[in-house]
Amino acid sequence: MGLLTLPFFSYSGGIVHNTNQSAAWVRMFARDASTSIDAVFYNPAGLTKLGNGFYVSINNQTLFQNRTITSDYTYLNNTPVDYEGSVTVPILPSIYASYNTGKFAFSFGMNVIGGGGSAEFKNGLPSFELGISDLVPGLTGRGLPTTAYSLDAYFEGSSVFWGYQLGASYEINDMFSVYLGARYVTAKNTYAGHLTDVMINTAHPVYNPTLDMISAPEFFTNLANDATTAATSLQALTDGGLGGVTLAVAASLGYLTPVEQATLEAGYTALGLDPTTATISDGIAPFTASAGESAVKAMLLADQEDVEIEQTGSGITPIIGVNISPNDKLNIGLKYEFMTKLELENNTTKDFIIGYDVATGNTIGMFPDGEINRNDMPALLTAGIDYKMSDKFLISTGVHYYFDKSANYGYKDALGNEIKNSEVFDNNYWEWALGLEYNISDKMLISAGYLRAQSGLKDEYQTDLNYKISSNSFGLGGAYSITPKIDLNLAVAYTTYVEDSKDYQHDLGGSGTLIDLTETYNRSNLFFALGLDFNFGKKSE
Repeated sequence: MGLLTLPFFSYSGGIVHNTNQSAAWVRMFARDASTSIDAVFYNPAGLTKLGNGFYVSINNQTLFQNRTITSDYTYLNNTPVDYEGSVTVPILPSIYASYNTGKFAFSFGMNVIGGGGSAEFKNGLPSFELGISDLVPGLTGRGLPTTAYSLDAYFEGSSVFWGYQLGASYEINDMFSVYLGARYVTAKNTYAGHLTDVMINTAHPVYNPTLDMISAPEFFTNLANDATTAATSLQALTDGGLGGVTLAVAASLGYLTPVEQATLEAGYTALGLDPTTATISDGIAPFTASAGESAVKAMLLADQEDVEIEQTGSGITPIIGVNISPNDKLNIGLKYEFMTKLELENNTTKDFIIGYDVATGNTIGMFPDGEINRNDMPALLTAGIDYKMSDKFLISTGVHYYFDKSANYGYKDALGNEIKNSEVFDNNYWEWALGLEYNISDKMLISAGYLRAQSGLKDEYQTDLNYKISSNSFGLGGAYSITPKIDLNLAVAYTTYVEDSKDYQHDLGGSGTLIDLTETYNRSNLFFALGLDFNFGKKSE
């Protein structure tokens, strides 16, 4: 299931990338033409504008994210049902350093380029519960009236893609500077959880005559045993030459007691056979099939505890950049990050069981151990403009364009077949930012910013485990020169998302009956950021 190899969440940026990589970014969002130390990430060619010396920036962000998935599937308890997830990231660091000498700037950056935290769903997700809710209509349709189910579900997913960037910038002249570098990316996703205590209140004269909530796996184990016993009895009668007679005839001849006859006739009716006309041999195959089906259901509904999956991989991102300074008021930054080829391998200690292969007799897991899936980071083009309206007032803007349609995200359907990008993308993902900065004094400035992120995904992409929706972000903050060599950045930002929904059909209990349902996706982010910028070796004014 390739969709599950993507980072479980991101904060700002494309499907995989994080662009929230400095405190200065959080306070104004438009840093793509930066000539400060965070240009190591946003505009590395612009580092030559810093002047000779050694520069360091240490940043941290604290983030809070709420995720909500709503399903209106008709058989869920109390539909529509909200599945709420929470993310708290106390530490999301980024560190940058640049050594500038003459026309050269040699830089290093370390940050969380994708993911960066853990999302917890205390009541699981729709995909965990849909199949269990199908027990109610499925059993009722078999003549076993059922009105309620319950379960204990929990899911936690984490994703951290660390980036380690090295590069060199060169000043061709006062107007043009260039950059060449690369980022080494290490990726790690983890998934954990449980699905236990599946209960039903199925009416059964033997196993649940009082209509209590009872264990679903035990109930189906009993049904499997009963069906096996029935098939064995019918086979014995058939071997004895009674295969062509009805149950009533076999009873009249003394081969079945009245209780055995009544029990088998009830079983024939539940299996869709007419007990008044169906023969002894007619019931063998249906009872055998029912035994197998019930045994599989008992296995799939059994407690799944201590599920633990880890996915890891690594790749390299070549990066080039250009900085253009036509005059003292205008600065333009351009950066292109090439696609990062990533292959993530499953290291599965214990998997979520989602199916059973009748042909091999093996269970089907959500994350098969050792399976490798592509999970590329797409190429990224950024362009930014800084313009000084006056000595005190700066206006900045930037655009990020992600080449999603050219990357291999490893999409697969439920059967493991590859899904082409054209089936899940209408357009590539993009962002536009606007930032305003005003110097109150020589030591203090304030800033504000807006960021629009526009998703180009089709409904086919969205799942309860992975969804990406358009958003609007608003940032506010400032900077203060503690000393001529130390600057402090403080910021807060909030992201609202554009609610999206997906209409699709769910196969009722694997019966082939398709039922329409809608899932709705939403979330919100709150950012707090603090950063300290240092310069060493540069003379204080």
